Order: sequence, then C-alpha cells, then structure tokens
Amino acid sequence: MAETRAATFGGGCFWCIEGVFQRLRGVEAAVSGYAGGATEHPTYRQVCSGTTGHAEVVQVRFDPEQIGYRELLEVFFTIHDPTQRNRQGPDVGSQYRSIILYADEEQRRTAVELIRELDESGALTGPVVTEVEPLYAFYPAEPEHQRYYDGAPQAPYCRAMIAPKIARARERYPERFERD
Repeated sequence: MAETRAATFGGGCFWCIEGVFQRLRGVEAAVSGYAGGATEHPTYRQVCSGTTGHAEVVQVRFDPEQIGYRELLEVFFTIHDPTQRNRQGPDVGSQYRSIILYADEEQRRTAVELIRELDESGALTGPVVTEVEPLYAFYPAEPEHQRYYDGAPQAPYCRAMIAPKIARARERYPERFERD
C-alpha cells in the first residue's frame, strides 16, 4: 500500500467540501479546519470574523494508489465555483475563498496546470480565481465541525447546500464514490 498523502482545499464552507471528499474511494480522512492565515490555533469565531487571514479548508488524507491528487482537484472544481472571489453562495468573506494549499512542488504544478486547462476550456462563467499557495500550517476545526453533514443531513443548510454538491459530484464521477 502507498503512503498516505494529504491535500488541502478551501471552497466556501468546509462542511460542504468535507461532505463530498469523505465519500470518495481512496480518501482515508477529510478533516475540516483552517489554513492560509497568520493566527496560530484560530477558533471558528476568529476565522468567521475575517481577521485571521485563514480560510475554512478541508485536509484530505488519501491513498494515491486509489485516487490521485489530480482526481481530487477535479472533484474540488466540480463542487464549488472557482470563479467567485471570497464567497460561495450565501457564504461571503475571505474565509470562504477558493484556495488550494499545496504540500510540495508536484501538487503546485498539478493545480496550476489544471487551472490553466479550465481557463482555456471556456467551460466556466469566468476565469478561475482560486489561490494556489504553500501550506504552512493546518489547524483542525473544533469537534462540532467535523463530519457535520453526517450528523445533521436533514438540517436546512445541509439539504440546501451540501446534499446538492454530493449529488453533483456523484453524478459526474460515480466511479470515485464508495460510500454514502
């Protein structure tokens, strides 16, 4: 078995990103958290204030023999709008920005290449504004933010925001899903 790798993505509320990634074949864990800012060990309240520089992100631990980094990126770009700066749907602020935090040069190169391909394809409503930055630190979110969708699938936010993202990704990439 290959060594587990990590990928870190932000694209709006972390509950939405986590809800999709935790269902993918080859993903061993999807952990909601904060990254991309300067405040050490931030809290949810601090990040929501928009003053920490952090984004709500999900760190995905995956087995590259089962799912590749590029495949994860493709799913990521399916479940949020990478043409919106500092917002996703009703969530507004820099903490909801579209961001890829790379662990190494290979991840950076792959992300930049896919963004270029998306821009050149003309498939999106505008240019990709997703930030591509090195990951310096990842801070897991508080326990109540972990696996949120699994604990409250009938909550209005989950039904309106997360369930459609899961359905869209499952429809586009059915072979990549292994569980509900």
